[in-house]
This record gives sequence, structure tokens and C-alpha cells, in this order.
Amino acid sequence: MDKRLQLAPSVLNADLSDLRKVVEVVEDVADLLHLDVMDGVFVPNLTFGPLVVKAFRRVTDLPLDVHLMISRPGLFIPRFLEAGADWISFHLEAVSSREEIRQLIDVIKNSGKKAGLVINPETPADGLLPFLDSVDFVLVMTVSPGFGGQNMVPEALDKVRAIKKAARARGRDLMVEVDGGINEDNLRMVAEAGTDVLVIGSAIYAAPKPREVAERLRGALDLLSTWKCRKET
Repeated sequence: MDKRLQLAPSVLNADLSDLRKVVEVVEDVADLLHLDVMDGVFVPNLTFGPLVVKAFRRVTDLPLDVHLMISRPGLFIPRFLEAGADWISFHLEAVSSREEIRQLIDVIKNSGKKAGLVINPETPADGLLPFLDSVDFVLVMTVSPGFGGQNMVPEALDKVRAIKKAARARGRDLMVEVDGGINEDNLRMVAEAGTDVLVIGSAIYAAPKPREVAERLRGALDLLSTWKCRKET
């Protein structure tokens, strides 16, 4: 696996009236564009659906990382695949049976896209263990899902360590993504936990000069990537 730490800007707090401008802020420093889909049921907020994902697909070649915070992901995964999603993750808490979880993972992977499972801060990492051999990545929430701008729950990073350890025991170098409250002050702590993909939203798009923040974050992640490679060799 590429050991370069990946930056996935979240557009949750961006001004979506100009999608091209949203992308231009981060396009040449980001690895992915993170799109949070909320249904007002699974989380107490509404964002957007497949049409907005499709609109982002028209204005960027960045991989679209679609995080489904919705109560019935099975109904909508095909629509987001059709809209141009490259990575799709859905919540472990939103699906009641292991069989259905495996079926949804297969739907995504059979379309040639990356499939991920998400867990909330209060959900133990153990719930993911049966699926570590089938998912492409895991997303660990370090805030309660539904709103941007929250402070990180640092204890949730212990799950990153646990997931990486469990995956290695199975012979897998599984990607772990972290989302929630990440900023320049806690970047190193998140990376040291073993995170591979960092979702950063408010720290970029709510800043007075978002482009400057995005560039600083890219530079910091590159330095941390070098440190991480040296540590592991």
C-alpha cells in the first residue's frame, strides 16, 4: 500500500452554490473529495443526494469518497454508483444483518469501486471484525455524525489502532480513514494512530483563507508520511 497519508477534504461546510470553486480550493493537494450524504433519519441533518454527486463528478477528476449517513443504504448505493462515486462507505449501525452487510459490500466491489464500513464513536471496533477480509477500507468517526465543526473525540483513535492490528493479524494492510474534528493541531496525533486517509472539512472550508490551510495541511501530511515510512522501516 502507498504509505503517503491521503487528504480527503469534506465539502460539508463548503459553499455548494459554486461546485467548481469548492473543488479548486483543494484539487491539486487532495487525494479524494469526501461527500457526506445525510438523510435526516439516521442523522439529524439533511445534505444532498446522487444529483449533487453527479454534479461533482462533472467538475473534478478526483476520486469521490461518498459517505452514506443514511438509514437504508441498500436502496441508494446503486444510485450513487451510477452518479459517479468511486468509494462508498455505509454505517455498520444502519444495517441489521451480517448477510446484508456482505451483500452491500459485494454490490459496491462488483461495480469496480471501493467499499467501506463506518463506525460511530460509541460503536466498538469488534463489530467490524467479521468484515475485515472483505472491505477495502474502514472509516472511524471521531465525532457524532451529522454536523461539521465538532471537536474530536480522541479516545476513538484507539479503534484505529485496534482495527489495524486485527487486519495485520489477517495478513491485510487495510486502509483506515478517520473523520471528525481533524485540524492542524491534532493532525500528528491522528496520523500516529495509524490513520491512512484523513477527512478534513471545517478546518479548510470554514477558514478565512481555505486555500492556504489546504496547502499547509498537504505539506504537514507529506512530512508525517516521511516520518511514518522511516518509523516502519
